[in-house]
This record gives sequence, structure tokens and C-alpha cells, in this order.
Amino acid sequence: MTNKKFTSDVVIGLEIHAELATESKLFCGCATHGSDEPNSRVCEVCLGMPGCKPVLDKKAVEYVLKLCLALECDVSPELIFSRKSYFYPDMAKNYQISQYEIPLGVKGKLILENGKEIGVTRVHMEEDPAALIHPGGIMESKYVLVDYNRSGDPLVEVVTEPELNSPEEARDSMKKLISILQYLEIFDIRRCIIKADANVSIKESGYTRVEIKNITGFKEIERALKYEVERQKKAVEEGIQLKHETRAWDSGKGITRALRKKEVEEEYGYIIDPDLTKIEITDKWINKIKEELPELAREKAEKFVKEYGLSKTDAQVLASDKLLAELFERVAKKVDALLAAKWLRRELIRVLNYHKKELKDVNEKYLVELLQMIEKKEITEKVGQKIIEELVVKPFSPKEYVKKAGIKVIGSVKDLEKICKEVIKENSKAVEDYKAGNVKAMQFLVGQVMRKTKGQADPGVLNKILKKLVK
Repeated sequence: MTNKKFTSDVVIGLEIHAELATESKLFCGCATHGSDEPNSRVCEVCLGMPGCKPVLDKKAVEYVLKLCLALECDVSPELIFSRKSYFYPDMAKNYQISQYEIPLGVKGKLILENGKEIGVTRVHMEEDPAALIHPGGIMESKYVLVDYNRSGDPLVEVVTEPELNSPEEARDSMKKLISILQYLEIFDIRRCIIKADANVSIKESGYTRVEIKNITGFKEIERALKYEVERQKKAVEEGIQLKHETRAWDSGKGITRALRKKEVEEEYGYIIDPDLTKIEITDKWINKIKEELPELAREKAEKFVKEYGLSKTDAQVLASDKLLAELFERVAKKVDALLAAKWLRRELIRVLNYHKKELKDVNEKYLVELLQMIEKKEITEKVGQKIIEELVVKPFSPKEYVKKAGIKVIGSVKDLEKICKEVIKENSKAVEDYKAGNVKAMQFLVGQVMRKTKGQADPGVLNKILKKLVK
């Protein structure tokens, strides 16, 4: 990095690794998920036994092609794999099969929530190394255990340009990429790993680049980068010369630790892998993949604003999750779209998070039934909130529930007038306060009526009646 290239106070670039949701590993038939027994999902190929030849999984290639097109990358006309040589226990054959000379995709872009475009330098495929277990922690452990179950799992690496200028932008870029991966259905957040290496530098140091390895999740990347930016600023203030190095993020202690000096790519001795032949990426193949691309989150958000009249914020929140966006579109065909957006974005997500449930656990039929009752003002929103809290735990018919509990909205003007007169008679001071200009007194009177009706009064009708009676 040079001073001439950057002007912002903080410069961040990401190398994001996401596991592809294939059933088998990248170069062999071993399962990518299933048994968690250490070293149980392995074979001669993923363990790098002499004489064993890798065979490429076509499905993994198609998954990465989808991502390249979704990120608007230029796609390479041929697929070439290289050997990244290094001697470390997480690769039994002492090299990792990756792409170096010619990545599958280049010159793409990732658009953040604020509309800023972040350049995507390259998108390429590689196999995942094994998992290293450090009993007692990476810095304290006296020995390392190796589990090769993960070795050979298919990864896609997305490298951004150093155009992110805050930890918040880094987190947003991770969220946007995860959203795209889920929309493309090439990533399963329940079982697939996603992690990032972050390169970060600050203006005060002359943009001396430091790499932070293996940060898992978009929340952790913001934490790690906030810490590292502050660490670098403090070092400069104290007159400490920063150096190019690789550091590890310790999420438990919330700090980064020095690991080693920063390697350069040349140190890995890349060579074209002689066991894997070149594969032509034809226009016919690319066009077929293009036809399979779904409408992505950004496009859905724009449609939600244009077709349903949602606010930009509501549209973006609903569109950020593929299952939530699809649920909204189905529900919006049966109830008012604005009502559906409000309840799905706020109430449903609130209750799901509280009970640690997922969208797939929601009974859509009964959810629609509940929203239709709210739309028709058969129940109040307060009652609706109580019902949805129970509906997420165990499915039931809201109509039957309301009928048995006798909690239907009291919408009759005659019935409400009777109750309002009782409340006015019992709270003469509040009535006088309201007449004297105290607006809060009216809220008190409304609350008293709602208490008497057990929350079953229509708030709109109730307010009109009370204001009419206390003139």
C-alpha cells in the first residue's frame, strides 16, 4: 500500500471464504456433512495419499459460476487449478488445491446498504484445509489435534478491493455476501462455515497493512476490526513502528494476537496442478447458469418499494433474508402489504428471535389467518401480539382461539359509549384535566376503557367516542 493510493483514515480489504452447500467434497466423494466423529469423513484423495487422483465436482463449479454472475464478474473462459505449497498439518499432502494465476471471476462488485460499490478483485475456488484444534487456546496449547473431516470441502473465496473504510462497512459487506449466497441457494448458514481474513491499515501509520486471520461471522468481523484499528492508532501515538504481520482474532478475549510476519504470495510456490486438466467455460454453459439466477435481495427490495409501497428500510430488511422475502410476497397476496410488512418485519422476527425459532417453524396458514383478523379489526393489535407469541411456539387457529377466549374486538359504538360513560363518571379529575388542556389525561381515560374491555376495544372508535363525550 502507498500513501498516494488512499485518502481515508481507515483502509480495509476482505478475503472471504464461504463453504459451498454441496453434498460431496471438491475433489472426492466424501460427504461434506454428517458424522462429527473426528477423521471419519475422509478417503485416500482428501488425505493426499500417493497415487490418488482428484476428480472435480461439477456442481461446485456451477455454484461458483452463479456467484460470479451475481457479483457481475468477468468470467474466465477456462478453469485452471494450482497447487499452493506449504508445510503445515492442516494439509496432509503439503499443498492446497486452489486457483491463483486465473481466478474464475474478476472485476465484480458488491453494493452496500448505503449504495456504495465495493470492487470485487477476484472470485475463485479452493479446497478447505483440515480443522486444527488447540486445547487450551491457540497461544497456550502445547500440542495440536487435527481433524481431516473438513479437508477437501469446497470453498469459494471472494477478495474485495481495499475500499472499505470502517468496520461497519466490512460487516455490511459480509451481510450482503451472505444474503447473495443464500438467494443463490449455494450456501446453508446452518451447516456451512463462512470466515474472513481482513487486511487493515490506518493513515497515521502510512497504511502499513496488517492481516487478521480466520474471523468467523459478520458480527465478529466488526468487533475484530474495531479493536485492531484502535490498537494501531494507539501504537502510532506511543511511537511504536507498525510492521506487516499476520495476527489472529481471539473472540473470547476480544483482542488480536501476533502470529507471524506477513507472507507474500510468491512464498507459496504456486504451480499449475498436473492432476487436473483445464476445463472450458463455454458461453452455452454461462447462459444456462444465467437463466437459473433468481431475483436477488437488492432487486427484491426495489420491487417491494415500487409495487407494494413499502419504505426503503422495511423493503431492505424483508429482502435481506430470502425466506422472509418469499413469505412476505405470499402473505401480501392475502392481506394488505403494509400490514404484512409491519408484522413480519417487527412482530414475527421479534418472537422468532425470542424463542430461538426459524421461519420454517412458522405455520403460514395460521399466520395469514391472524393478520386477516387484525386487518378486519376483529381483534386489536395488542391481542394480535399475544396470539403471535403463542402461535410461533405451537400452531393453532387464531379464529378458534379468539372464539373460545371471547376476546373479539368490541367495535359497537353503543357498547363502547356505555363503557366510556362509566369511565368518565369514575375519573372526573382526568376529564377536567383534559378540558384544561392536559392531553395526557385523554391517554389515561383510553387506558381505563381498554382495561375494562380487556384490550378488546377498537382504539380508533374509542378515541372518537371519548373526545365527543368530554367536550
